[in-house]
Amino acid sequence: MRHLFTLACLGTCLFTGAIGVQAQNEPASSPKAEQVALQSGPRVVGEVFEYATGGTTYQGYLARNASIDQPQPAVLVVHEWWGLDGYARARADQLAALGFVALAVDMYGDGKLAGHPAEAKEFSSRVMQDWPAARARLEAAMARLGEHPAVADGGMAAIGYCFGGSVVMNMALSGMPLEAAISFHGVPTVAVNMPQAFEGSVRIHNGAEDGFVARDDLVAMAGALKAQGADVMVTNYPGASHGFTNPEADAFAAQHDLPLAYDAAADAASWQAALLTLDATLNDND
Repeated sequence: MRHLFTLACLGTCLFTGAIGVQAQNEPASSPKAEQVALQSGPRVVGEVFEYATGGTTYQGYLARNASIDQPQPAVLVVHEWWGLDGYARARADQLAALGFVALAVDMYGDGKLAGHPAEAKEFSSRVMQDWPAARARLEAAMARLGEHPAVADGGMAAIGYCFGGSVVMNMALSGMPLEAAISFHGVPTVAVNMPQAFEGSVRIHNGAEDGFVARDDLVAMAGALKAQGADVMVTNYPGASHGFTNPEADAFAAQHDLPLAYDAAADAASWQAALLTLDATLNDND
């Protein structure tokens, strides 16, 4: 787990070293104090990342750690039904800080955002009702991402939230070339007409109190993925509602009268589990 835990080890080592120096009252110039190495943390840079298909230009957001010289594994981030907003970009930044190259994709085109749930439903339904077109724009994003000099050769993964969770589950169900597909409070809508073999990992993180997710639909999606060869795990978080990973969920709930709620414990647990999945599937742990 060389990427995900570099920061944790660095922080521990520096803290331990500082305590040792202070406890022994050693001057800063002592030989033992000089053994404590100070290293730079991640330098996350983000940029607009355009790609095109079907006559439409899509404006994604690419985040990477500029402090790393070697190419790194790539992860797609698929946004909620609102569109590619600050939340999806923040998740991409978090992944970049941990050593991945993260592309928050634009599923609506031209960076379009929804301002109301009715508009968001219209945008997201249009995507899910035409899976071949959705797949084409995802393939265009993946192809261009794979050409980026910061991206290592090899597999990619995808994570998605809400609508984006539905997208990544269908990416796996349609056999797209991913090592892992990770859904957070995704509605398990089957958009794929002809499922294809998929041998990667699928992790579905679901709020047990999610009013948008029917248990039968969740079981059906998991079963369909398993039937195609996927390694599937579904985790239900007790007490968690739809949108449990997004700190803005409570504000959205109040503004639009939606059954959404942020759950810090479920957010932390599902994020940690996702990072372990990404590490296991994308990083060289030999």
